[in-house]
This record gives sequence, C-alpha cells and structure tokens, in this order.
Amino acid sequence: MTTPVPLLVFTDLDGTLLDHDSYSYAPAQPALDALAEIGAPLVLASSKTAAEIAPLRAALGRNNCPAIVENGAGLLAPHAAPDPDAGTYARLRGALNALPADLRAQFRGFGDMTDGEVARVTGLRMSEAAMARRRAFSEPGLWDGDAASEAAFVAALADQGLQARRGGRFLTLSFGGTKADRMAEIIATYRPGLTLALGDAPNDVEMLETADIGIVVANPHSRPLPPLRGEAGPDGPIRRTKKPGPSGWNMAVCAVVSSLGA
Repeated sequence: MTTPVPLLVFTDLDGTLLDHDSYSYAPAQPALDALAEIGAPLVLASSKTAAEIAPLRAALGRNNCPAIVENGAGLLAPHAAPDPDAGTYARLRGALNALPADLRAQFRGFGDMTDGEVARVTGLRMSEAAMARRRAFSEPGLWDGDAASEAAFVAALADQGLQARRGGRFLTLSFGGTKADRMAEIIATYRPGLTLALGDAPNDVEMLETADIGIVVANPHSRPLPPLRGEAGPDGPIRRTKKPGPSGWNMAVCAVVSSLGA
C-alpha cells in the first residue's frame, strides 16, 4: 500500500495524450510537468502492448507507475519489463481461427499481418510495429465487412469466449478485462483524493465513467462518442475538450490541477 496521493490520472494514448498523426505528446508537456510537481501518478491505459508502452512510460519519467495494457486485458507493473504471455495469445488465435471461414476472412488481425503491414495501417515505424505485434492478451485488427456481418462475427466470438471492443481504429479481441477493471486495482493501491480519466474512443467509456472526473478528448479523425452517463454541462463529472489530442489533454489536466489549488 502506498501513501495516498492527491490525484491519480488514467489516460488513453492514441488520439488522447498522443497526437493522432505524429504520436507526439509535446503539447501536453506543461500538464505533465504539473502532475509531476504535485506527485500525481500517471497511468497509461491503452490497447498498446507492454512492449510498446514500456519505452513511452520511461520517456515520460513514469516508470514508477503501473500501466494498463491491451485494453485492460493485462497490467505492466511499476519498473517491470515486458514479459509476453504467449500461451494466452496462442489460445486467443486458436479460438479466432475456429470461427466460420466466411466471418474469419473479414477480420485481419495483427497476427495475420507482417511488421510492414502493421506499420502501414498504424503509421508506426517498422521497429514500433514489431513491438505492436508482440501480443500477450489481445488481438487488434481491421474489419472488412458490413455492420450485419460484424454483429455475426461478434456473436460467434462470444461462443468461443472472446469479446470484441471497438477502439479508435481497430476492433480488438480478448478474453475479457477492461480498463475500468484494472483501474479498480490501481485505485485500491494509491487511495487517491481524486481520480481523473481521459480518452476518446468507445473502449475508454468505462474508464471515463469510473473516474471522479472523465474527460472526452476531441478526436476529429473518428466519430464522436455519444453523450455519456454523468455528462451534464461544463461542471458535470464528464466533460469534453474543444481542442483535440494532446492540446486538449493539456488544457483539461491543467484545469483539474489548478482546481486542487496546486
């Protein structure tokens, strides 16, 4: 059990803390500095793998903080190095390949792609794409069918014990676990005075609604989230930024820190 902290922040990455196109967090640096100054832990919560998140966590100077990886299917402990669970991923791929062929053919996961293909669909560099393919708990991919076929695909997945969640770019499969599930474990450890969560995609909704304050970060590259539970005006527990990505993130976090009198 750690000493209670004044603020505990959970954040999505792509399109939220990281710019959608450049993957830069530079516009958010003032807020990052403000969090460090008051000793507020920053928990990265993403569909990214532990291999992807570990170097970013180090670059942000947050190695002492846990990270939520692969949409909440797993955790990366403070100071821990990535340790892929090949058994879980192999079981997931086996269940996916057991689906009816017509449905399976419309989903192209990272495990079906080369490093080069992942680099193309994500905009990542080749070395980063290789880390994105080091899956432990989940499988993101592209859906190439209509809405009715996707519904049938999701139902067939459920028969195999798999869940599908729509993120900003990809449909991600796993055996369960959400960002909110992992939040509860981390909150119990840090005992914060206030929790703040920031995200932009459907797979962030539980996280946003679980925190004391949820910030929907504008992302002009994807469909806006519908009104969420608890979203009622500028002073409600869930708010929206006008600026996108790290610029909106910066303004929202600075406002919360300022409200603490810090």
